[in-house]
Amino acid sequence: MPTIDAQPFPYEFGFDHVALVCIDMQRDFCQPGGFAESLGDDISKLQPCIPVIAKLQEAFRRCKLPIIHTKECHKPDLSDLPTAKRNRGNPKLKIGDKGPMGRILIDGEPGTDFIPECAPEEFELVISKPGKDTFYSTVFDDYLKTRKITHLVITGVTTEVCVQTTMRCANDRGYDCVLVEDGTDSFFPEFKDVTLRALVAQGGIVGWTCKSEAILQALAPGAPGVRAAAA
Repeated sequence: MPTIDAQPFPYEFGFDHVALVCIDMQRDFCQPGGFAESLGDDISKLQPCIPVIAKLQEAFRRCKLPIIHTKECHKPDLSDLPTAKRNRGNPKLKIGDKGPMGRILIDGEPGTDFIPECAPEEFELVISKPGKDTFYSTVFDDYLKTRKITHLVITGVTTEVCVQTTMRCANDRGYDCVLVEDGTDSFFPEFKDVTLRALVAQGGIVGWTCKSEAILQALAPGAPGVRAAAA
């Protein structure tokens, strides 16, 4: 069982019970012309985590460990979109409106698709979620229980919104979660810093944080347990 350097203390996981979660690495948030830019957000703030997540995906695939991808989006008829969410912030372009990448945050539109650097491969689970919490109105919990996954390595955007919300809800359901510090980003770096501190406060009240290098070393070829996991 690998033990990695983490905050507030070392994090342990078993190869048979761990999954990588990549939250909302979609074009609407990470590329020019998407929903984020329509809100006035600077998408350059999200770019540092992209190559980190790509490296983690490569390592998990090499070890044949599960990867779960999420995307925040809604049904074309907007039946799963609360009015309060559609009108928040009084944006120029609202969810469901036509944007440069198709209808904003609508499942199946180009903007909801994943950026190529972090795109899922065949047979990797993709969860379309209508909220910030990956567990809300999805198959996420059922999938984890079926696969006997108890430990989640969490990455994605944005740190203080969908990433933190999913991690807190996972903690309430009994999952041991570690958030990869350099594998997540926010449009507001100060929000990311505060979130990382809050998650590990009080002895890890929500979970752990770590650097990607700690995970990559644990999954590197020749590391203890990796050969058996990749067989």
